[in-house]
Amino acid sequence: MEVFLIRLLQFMLAIGLLVLLHEAGHFFFAKLFGVRVDKFYLFFDPSIWKWKGSIFKYKPKNSDTQYGIGWLPLGGYCKIAGMIDESFDTEQMKQPEQPWEFRAKPAWQRLLIMIGGVLVNFLLALFIYSMILFYWGDTYVPVGDINMKFNEEAKSYGFRDGDVLVAADGKLFKDFSADLYRMLSEARDVEIVRNGKHEHVSLPGDLNLLNMLKSEPRFVEPFLPADVDSVLSGTPAESIGLEAGDKILSLNGRPIDSYNTFRYEIERLADLLAVAKTHEDSMKVRTVTLTFKGTQRDTLASAQTINGTEVPSQVAVAQYGAITKQVVLTEELKLGFMPRQLTSLYKPYTREYGFFESIPAGIKYGWNVLAGYVADMKYVFTAEGAKSLGGFGTIGSLFPPMWDWYMFWKMTAFLSIILAFMNILPIPALDGGHVLFLLYEIITRRKPSEQFMIRAEYVGFGILILLMVVANLNDILRWLGFM
Repeated sequence: MEVFLIRLLQFMLAIGLLVLLHEAGHFFFAKLFGVRVDKFYLFFDPSIWKWKGSIFKYKPKNSDTQYGIGWLPLGGYCKIAGMIDESFDTEQMKQPEQPWEFRAKPAWQRLLIMIGGVLVNFLLALFIYSMILFYWGDTYVPVGDINMKFNEEAKSYGFRDGDVLVAADGKLFKDFSADLYRMLSEARDVEIVRNGKHEHVSLPGDLNLLNMLKSEPRFVEPFLPADVDSVLSGTPAESIGLEAGDKILSLNGRPIDSYNTFRYEIERLADLLAVAKTHEDSMKVRTVTLTFKGTQRDTLASAQTINGTEVPSQVAVAQYGAITKQVVLTEELKLGFMPRQLTSLYKPYTREYGFFESIPAGIKYGWNVLAGYVADMKYVFTAEGAKSLGGFGTIGSLFPPMWDWYMFWKMTAFLSIILAFMNILPIPALDGGHVLFLLYEIITRRKPSEQFMIRAEYVGFGILILLMVVANLNDILRWLGFM
């Protein structure tokens, strides 16, 4: 519950900040060009019976704008006078045009008002990335130091466990991230180091990135030994005496050569648990046989005295050398231990940036994030891509389970870029839809009719509701174990 609340708080804080600044972008340009803003709201405030739906509202003296917080946390809005938007205020549009209304302004001013929110979100992301680099620097484990583990598809192309990735089509890999998968998916020649020698692996150049990321085991991952770094209190691992330094050897008789393999075997059990129909079936899946080696306890084994010399008992050495026990995993199929982390196996590298260095570096980083996100959008229009859509639950789960300002700001910058890109899509009811119609007006010098704009707004709003339902339904189905 604590983890859920921490993630929820981070999610609400990030979304609240991004929505507030997005709407402030529209507000700024509207005020700059003398357009009246009737309402400026964080979250939506649909009326419920006689209640207007506002948690808080305030209208300063001599101001045309009412500021407030709505009860429905699905975004926010800036109600601009004389504009057809998500408020569907058609009555206002029936009145004679006023000079302080949106519709009375030149097309180029209306265009700037509409792109104001997207512009603020994009610039905000670049600013946050720059400040992250300035304050924390760029810390990562170079891929050139990491031994990798590959799945069967990767091995069919010529990769082998333990290979070190160097470059794709001559471009050096940096760190283990989505960029690495993206480079591999588009590569035709991959340089590796195997047993100290440089070799090359040929790839087709058009691997499906989504499949590479979703397959279990994944196409490539850092090799992590099946060593126990720590054991969580009150868990099945503690109940069977698992200790820091122990090494997992097998699970249900299947050899475990790495933590990667251990995690894959747990995924296999999750598939079986998903189709279990009775409590007995579930308990059968959750009850596993674990064999592990007590490497740290060999020297702590009970001893016996032979000819005045204390030596380890052979029984103790045998017992602590390899232990096999039955254990019931938690309902989430957790054993309750932490493996060794990548940063404990390899030395991280940190590049520090001065203030003026961080700005161009942050802009470059943010632009690469946007380019990668746009490139991956093609997968959304596939069956697997649609299943991969996630709603509020998926977004919230991206935040760390403990409060971490570095990860919070990094996630906030990423969400800001997503919000900017999604809003500029040419869908009616989004900023991009309004921009599309304004560009049409500027080019043809013909203004779409108000009736057309109202109908387009309804269609666009329906599309957004449908996407939101699909994304959040996917979250529910994943939670129930159907996806």
